[in-house]
Amino acid sequence: MLAIDGMIIFMALFVVFVFLGFWGGRWRRGDMSNLGEWALAGRRLGTVLIWFLVGADLYTAYTFISVPSGVYAGIFGAPGTGAFYFFAVPYVALTFGIAIVVMPKLWKVAHEKGYVTAADFVKGTFNSRTLAMLVAIVGIIAELPYIALQIVGMQAVIIAMIHGVGDVTTISEVALIIAFVVLAAFTYTSGLRGATLTAVMKDILIFLGIIGVLAVVVSSGGFGSAFSSAASSKAVLPTLPVTLTNAYWSTFLVSALALYLYPHAVNGVLSAQDSEKVRKSTSLLPFYGLGLGALAMFGVLIYGNSGALSFLHQYPAASQGILVVPALILSTLPSWFAGVALLGIFIGGLVPAAIMAISQANLLTRNIVKEFRPNMTPQGETRLSKWASVVFKFVALGFVFLVATTYAIQLQLFGGIMIVQTLPAVFIGLFTARMNKHSLITGLLVGEVVGVYLMELKNKFSIWHYSTYALPSPLGILYIGLIALAINLAIVIVWSLVLPPKRAAAAPVTPA
Repeated sequence: MLAIDGMIIFMALFVVFVFLGFWGGRWRRGDMSNLGEWALAGRRLGTVLIWFLVGADLYTAYTFISVPSGVYAGIFGAPGTGAFYFFAVPYVALTFGIAIVVMPKLWKVAHEKGYVTAADFVKGTFNSRTLAMLVAIVGIIAELPYIALQIVGMQAVIIAMIHGVGDVTTISEVALIIAFVVLAAFTYTSGLRGATLTAVMKDILIFLGIIGVLAVVVSSGGFGSAFSSAASSKAVLPTLPVTLTNAYWSTFLVSALALYLYPHAVNGVLSAQDSEKVRKSTSLLPFYGLGLGALAMFGVLIYGNSGALSFLHQYPAASQGILVVPALILSTLPSWFAGVALLGIFIGGLVPAAIMAISQANLLTRNIVKEFRPNMTPQGETRLSKWASVVFKFVALGFVFLVATTYAIQLQLFGGIMIVQTLPAVFIGLFTARMNKHSLITGLLVGEVVGVYLMELKNKFSIWHYSTYALPSPLGILYIGLIALAINLAIVIVWSLVLPPKRAAAAPVTPA
């Protein structure tokens, strides 16, 4: 349990977080009845703010809860699985290389045409309402498990803080509801401005927590001691079996391709002041990769801390993994500093959830509802988006029950399987429009069906533990996202070669 001084620090800083969220509506004041102002902060964010915003956007509970959890779960009796979850490190290194090629180009097109979403771009490029709506629907659905992952991370913090005090389940559920009501309120009023200011606070607290824990661990024996303790406890050290080699590279490759296809990543990039600021901020983002690598190692470092291990063993195996980082924080840092670090993780779930819900709302309003109500006013668009962003946060709660929490990373991996199917229309579409729109529609639909079916089949239509599938071929085990994307691309390429698209005028898209 977190001591009283830590609780006070946690609550005081949370009040600051809430203040920043609501004050964001007054910061760089604009017409908040305009969707471009509410959802994209008026497209006026500079290099540093984009760096913080996209960092908060992409470095979420996935980074500081689910990756260490996967490493720990692998070490704890599942040979090689721990090493598999280190795919997150090369995936992050690769994704920024991809982003620096495609995202400045997407910004330029969106700025010129007044686009707010990737689906706007797809509609304008391929003159297809159907394809744009499908891209929007996929984006909305793919974000839901990602938001659910943020909720799992927040749950872990609350459980660790109130360990041993009354009904932990009820208290944590009430705390989550209160936090999400507050989040929904300031997202509604402040939009992306509030998310940007809170992102700066969140990133600073996260880095302080990582540095603090690593400093204590290194001073008390470091990684050598942790690996020795892991070996002496008969845990399986994370050495990747040869049979998982293809699963490893396919997971980090497809995850890297998928990351900037997520609506929240697109939303963050399109809020930049110009394409050069997109390029500069992206070139600085690998600094976050250092933190991710360190956090992944927490799944091993915990074996060097008997107090943290003792804490974990009081919980069922299915829940232990998500508590790795909170347990290390509580057992290594002074209670006041632990309050700072734990709040960083807690709001590290709230901030991305806000940005994700904003991006979902944009897709619903502009690319689905507006197709049926083309005369909707700009004020009506913004009003609907605000309310939709509230609803999406709570709908995502349902996805929490699809995985054992220790394997919460499967939520993100499932989202990746879905969103990467939009790659032909969005990323390839930035460089060529010589693809038949009907092939893109068919490829997207087939890719989604194959991906979801294989995910369910591998997990026996039950709780998700795996996102890889063994093919009856020399390739062996691969990430399901790659299998589905390969089928998708094959359909698009063959169809477009046999029946090349006819030249058509770009579909009009109302700027925002």
